[in-house]
Amino acid sequence: MKTLFVLLALAGWEPPVYTVYRAGTSIRLDGKLDEPAWFAAPDVGPFHFTWWKSGKKERSVAKLLWDDENLYIALIAEDEFISARHREHDGNIPEDDCVEIMIAPNPATPNIYFNIEWNVIGGYVDNFRPEGPKKPRAPVWDAVGVEIAGSWEGTLNNDSDRDRYWLTEVKIPLKNFAKVAARTPPKPGDTWNINLNRHGGKTNMQYSQWSPGDTPQPAFHTPHRFGRIVFSEDPSPFLEKAASLSPR
Repeated sequence: MKTLFVLLALAGWEPPVYTVYRAGTSIRLDGKLDEPAWFAAPDVGPFHFTWWKSGKKERSVAKLLWDDENLYIALIAEDEFISARHREHDGNIPEDDCVEIMIAPNPATPNIYFNIEWNVIGGYVDNFRPEGPKKPRAPVWDAVGVEIAGSWEGTLNNDSDRDRYWLTEVKIPLKNFAKVAARTPPKPGDTWNINLNRHGGKTNMQYSQWSPGDTPQPAFHTPHRFGRIVFSEDPSPFLEKAASLSPR
């Protein structure tokens, strides 16, 4: 059965590709996403519920931007029961509603990757896998300069009502990936392999991903299934060049 699942998952699969535009202007981390660059940037596309069995499939909308110092991530997560209790670094963030980015910053070494996972109140976990998913993580690796700002529409940790969504805005300095990336900052046209994963929460816990996995049970450490991002020289929201190249 496991072999059949893998074969079916591989059939016709192509990694999703997302163009990351330059921020163009400064991004203020406040959990509001009110800069024009965020408004104009395209989202990555739908998340896949690879291991869905039951319950409401709650949607996620994610966008990325970059500049010479940072990678920026925005995520809006539909959620009727928002859970977030852990504020500490390297705490039990997976117990909360959370989102994770996995980054393999050098296509020549796709199994060497980093992952940072966070919740809406700013708690986060960071790890580095220098030998791939089947070997232990690096004993000590702490990302430097990570900033997280969140907001939500509803009440935290209260299942007596229905919430609407939570939102996070994240800044990750590119220097964190310098030991693996071909160069930092990347040059326009450079590609990295990444994935975005969402899970957690006590009620209606769902697993969803930007690039779908190929395992019968939930597993996010599958770098062979990561999607790709392409760093663009074009700033958002000034997308005239990109628009002129799009099919009509």
